[in-house]
Amino acid sequence: MKERPILFSAPMVRALLDGCKTQTRRAIKLPHINPLGKWEAMPWGGPDGGKTREGKTVPVTMAIGHTRTGDILGCPHGQPGDRLWVRETWYCDDYRVQSGPYLLPPDQTASAMRDNGTLVYRADDPAPYEQEQPVWRPSIHMPRWASRMTLEITDVRVERLQDISEVDAVAEGCVHYEPANHLSHGGWSHDKRYVHKTATESYVTLWEQINGPGSWNVNPWVWVIEFKVITP
Repeated sequence: MKERPILFSAPMVRALLDGCKTQTRRAIKLPHINPLGKWEAMPWGGPDGGKTREGKTVPVTMAIGHTRTGDILGCPHGQPGDRLWVRETWYCDDYRVQSGPYLLPPDQTASAMRDNGTLVYRADDPAPYEQEQPVWRPSIHMPRWASRMTLEITDVRVERLQDISEVDAVAEGCVHYEPANHLSHGGWSHDKRYVHKTATESYVTLWEQINGPGSWNVNPWVWVIEFKVITP
């Protein structure tokens, strides 16, 4: 079993905490484009696992391969059974952490700092601790000890982004939302701001917020990672 970090936006962290997100899609970074062949999803491995060109053993799963060159890419985020620890926007009101390099103080524990409000997370929209506005640290700078969630990968597959189904869009964390003020119609949303007729339309908005305008229309190959939350 391997453990790797993975970044999530605040709305998706809230979806994880609410238990309504069990999938994530990540664009596949293809090394090249060969006009004499194409990339396509394919099984990878065998009953006892397979081996990459580097000789690494991998479990039976889905990968993406090139029909001309024979190159095969496995999911860099892990395989079933591996774990992902969630990186999110955070703040720690301890001068020893603020000064860097974000090491856990020897006389503290992450759980204790969470309990007393020293360690907070932007996704919770918490009340500031000892100051009006925390200086939020980007998720990419979150150390392992500050992470509050771990995911276990249950399945990995490859598909085109636009092949996402309505069921999968719900599994991505898009939920049916009814505004409390009843001044607007309810619908599907990933952040309770933009409301759509379908969960898939909501996911399109989410994808373009993360990957930029027009990125949905590119329809890239994506890793579809299914998981279960094992902490908290």
